[in-house]
Amino acid sequence: MDLTGEAVQIAAVDGLPGGQVSQPAAVPANDAYTARLHTSLEAVRPLWLRFQADGVCTAHQHFAWVEGIVARLMPAGAEALIVEVNNAVTGAPLMLVPLMLRPAFRHRVIEWLSCGVCDYSAPLLADASAWTAQSAQAAWAAVRSVLPPADRVHITGIPRRIDGVANPLALLAATRDSMQTTYGLAIDGDPETVLKRLCRPSFVKEFGKDWRRLERLGGLEFVEADTPALVELIFDGLVRMRLNRFREMGRFDLLTQEPVVDFYRKAALRGLSDGSVRLFGLRVGEALIAAQYLVVHQGTVHALLIAIDQNAVPNVSPGLLIMGRLIGWARERRFDYFDLSVGNQGYKGHMGAKGSVLAELRQGVTMRGSVAGAAIEFRNRAEAFVRSNPRLLKAAQGLMRGLRRLRGGSSEPQ
Repeated sequence: MDLTGEAVQIAAVDGLPGGQVSQPAAVPANDAYTARLHTSLEAVRPLWLRFQADGVCTAHQHFAWVEGIVARLMPAGAEALIVEVNNAVTGAPLMLVPLMLRPAFRHRVIEWLSCGVCDYSAPLLADASAWTAQSAQAAWAAVRSVLPPADRVHITGIPRRIDGVANPLALLAATRDSMQTTYGLAIDGDPETVLKRLCRPSFVKEFGKDWRRLERLGGLEFVEADTPALVELIFDGLVRMRLNRFREMGRFDLLTQEPVVDFYRKAALRGLSDGSVRLFGLRVGEALIAAQYLVVHQGTVHALLIAIDQNAVPNVSPGLLIMGRLIGWARERRFDYFDLSVGNQGYKGHMGAKGSVLAELRQGVTMRGSVAGAAIEFRNRAEAFVRSNPRLLKAAQGLMRGLRRLRGGSSEPQ
């Protein structure tokens, strides 16, 4: 199987006056679609912003969000690959597919342009026109026709639908259900009663009890970070609380990596002007007990990063409290969907959120790529098995904590 597919590759045109470089020509991949490969975001900025404003996409595909990924998170040797898919008859642009090519262990892999900070892989669509399995397959053939050689393709986090429109990636014959599940809650009606109407009675009861308890302590405050100083304060608290909690659980978190912290911080500061990122904190007196990082697009709120200090107030669930307040906040501003992100954390079901299995696309292009893909699949299934077994998970987390203590101790002066 060859990623060049049925079409010829784009040929560079040399000898233009003044050292100019020609724009890549659209390659006629099939009767329905042509494709054009771009290796820089700037080349597609106008089209991207048009699709973002008038077409179909998620907040994970906002231009500024992906621009931050390219600027701060791309691994060494990686290359951005933005594929523009056009109607073969009219030439009208229909889709942008943001991918990247990166070196992996002794092979090269094409992935979504995510670098760990995009929950969902979905192309930007020009409009809400329906896609079928046949049209999606033809569009993907066009995409493949202009991609450079690689050993495998691995795209995870594929939602079935994007704002009500079928995701073309999810319609491909090679796409399969993954082990990832995303949760969300459709919200409507009166903001004052949204929790009571849409969430589980047990959650509503617990939320009311815990909220009243914090109110009795005094100084309870739900804060939106609406100034640079508040963004810095709440974001620093979020990072601190999240790393402390993940360390206690023996789990890895991307926020241990400074470039990722810098990416999220700068996006939150940019959100003060464009509204795409929102940051909230829950305080009791001067103590920050919970923080939540959101991205928003049109009618959807995506809850990305939550952090809590579980020990701040005994027998209170600060994560559920800030989440409940945010659902009310979202409805006050006429959002109609609250996305709780990827993961099977128990609080999501407790709230009454509905789960949806995400899909993934794995394609071995060479023998080396097929072997690497099989090894990764085995590792992922082994990890999922451990996480599904409470005793094994507890033992593994204890082992990780012990190893971290040993590494910390070995670095101290003797």
